[in-house]
Amino acid sequence: MSFENIIKKVSSFVAAFIVFFIAAGMYLSWKGFIMQPDGKIVLVKQAQASTTEDGFEDISTPIAKNVALSLPKGPILGSPKAPLTLYEFSSFGCSHCADFHLNTLPKLEKDYISQGKLKVIFVNFPLERKSMQGALIAKCIPNDNYYEFIKTAFKNQREWYFSSSSEKVFADYAALNGLSREKALKCLRDDNNAKDIIEIRQQAIDRLKINGTPSFLLTSGKEREVIYGVPDYRSLQKLLDKKLSNKKN
Repeated sequence: MSFENIIKKVSSFVAAFIVFFIAAGMYLSWKGFIMQPDGKIVLVKQAQASTTEDGFEDISTPIAKNVALSLPKGPILGSPKAPLTLYEFSSFGCSHCADFHLNTLPKLEKDYISQGKLKVIFVNFPLERKSMQGALIAKCIPNDNYYEFIKTAFKNQREWYFSSSSEKVFADYAALNGLSREKALKCLRDDNNAKDIIEIRQQAIDRLKINGTPSFLLTSGKEREVIYGVPDYRSLQKLLDKKLSNKKN
């Protein structure tokens, strides 16, 4: 075998390995896995919680008052005057994020958001390239269509995630939600928006210790608590009701 053929075979093997590694990373992200700084792969499935005396899970972790945060100002789902705010740190490619947004969020809309008790702010926390594409286009979507675009992206997660032209698929979703395909594709090259998304994500990692999705920041006045992972809905209700009760007292 000639030296040239050996080089070709080695190059093919390396290329195949890189493709496999990238595909595996995307699949793990979609299933809800994250890679820790030490290289360990962890499944973010349920909120880390302990059980309280009344049988409900204690799903939140208080954030120290001296931790400075520059909270995202993104489009609001609900009344701006709602006493409670839930920041949803989410990656478009995460299946657990899709489950929360498509199944749990409608319950929150019925029980709290529509009644003016809670507002939700979606925060992009992309874990891989395709989710970053969705995050960049979402930044350009008109406010009135913002949450409908997010819903469309999660509802059709498999379509774009396993597509070789995900940017075009996202652009199609944008066209259904008030943004032309041409402008959507242009948004993918907006370095300022990319920088903003990355800075917010890094702040969440450094100051809130968020390293996987979905995660949530619940604020009530000066009180700030983080929920890591997917909370049980009854335990989430218990937490929200407790905060609302404290507001009345």
